[in-house]
Amino acid sequence: MFIRNCWYVAAWEHEIPADGLFHRTVIGEPLLLYRTAAGDVVALEDRCCHRHAPLSKGRREGDCVRCGYHGLKFDAQGVCVEVPGMASVPPRARVRRYPVVLRNRWVFVWMGDTALADTALLPDNHSCGDPQWRHIPGYLHYDTPYLLICDNLLDFSHLSYVHENTLGGSTAIAQARPQIEKVPNGLRVTRKVHDVPPPAYWARARDFGGANVDRWFIYDFVLPGTLLMHSGGRPAGDAEGDMRRAVQLHSCQTLTPETETTTHYFFQQSHPAALGDETLTRTIYDGLIVAFNEDRDMITAQARNIERNPQAPMMPLAMDAALLQFRRLIDQALAAERG
Repeated sequence: MFIRNCWYVAAWEHEIPADGLFHRTVIGEPLLLYRTAAGDVVALEDRCCHRHAPLSKGRREGDCVRCGYHGLKFDAQGVCVEVPGMASVPPRARVRRYPVVLRNRWVFVWMGDTALADTALLPDNHSCGDPQWRHIPGYLHYDTPYLLICDNLLDFSHLSYVHENTLGGSTAIAQARPQIEKVPNGLRVTRKVHDVPPPAYWARARDFGGANVDRWFIYDFVLPGTLLMHSGGRPAGDAEGDMRRAVQLHSCQTLTPETETTTHYFFQQSHPAALGDETLTRTIYDGLIVAFNEDRDMITAQARNIERNPQAPMMPLAMDAALLQFRRLIDQALAAERG
């Protein structure tokens, strides 16, 4: 069961072609996304009301879509405007249209009650679209439930072990106790790690001359599953707030359930444009891909173990505080929708 009255990311902006049709499944529902002549993104149910053929197997005709099976034609509101061989269109011939917002290169779709679609609930993914920050957009597909990936992102102690040679580099990350606070629609997790070696992928951003650094990870994790993080590090001993010799990064990552057991993962890690050129941007992206594949391998193996014995209990530990709190927020949101 998924929260419905919320914004899910269905795609990066560049994935939606200027002239063509794009399909993606979100919380088990097939979506058709395309652009009008004016460039606006449209999201329709990808299921013709006639015989349930995918509209994405059809074709664009102006701002309309024609089903590739029997030729029904739908406008951008999802209303059928033509049925071949019939003089009039049945009033009920339509498909669902979903509210869509394009914000900082993410295409958000509201999957619940359209009357409740509120843009004030959109996460602040500012670095996805701010020219002062540089990144390469990323996407991974997981064959696991999205909540297992949420758990992973809410507990960075795994960086010390899953990412020992990539993002982590020190067992001190696992030793540092995070501070957890409530924020609107989610949690803020702050983890500071002092006097540790810099991770290898920072080398192109800043030469620390072999010295250790003080690192920080400060992120909001908001419903239904979006991480917005400031992270970085400065030479150990530099005053907190002194950014003259620091590496600063901003990351936006979001999880969109495809089905109960599969997940879309959209991500990027940005650096200030002044910190480096395309070479640094590519280095950061390549480092992320290696690390996030480490995550995916571990979480997929975890999911297979859970499938073998779904009733086996897990042992809660202190490191689980944030993920347990977030699971409660999800349960509260689901209960509010049912109520």
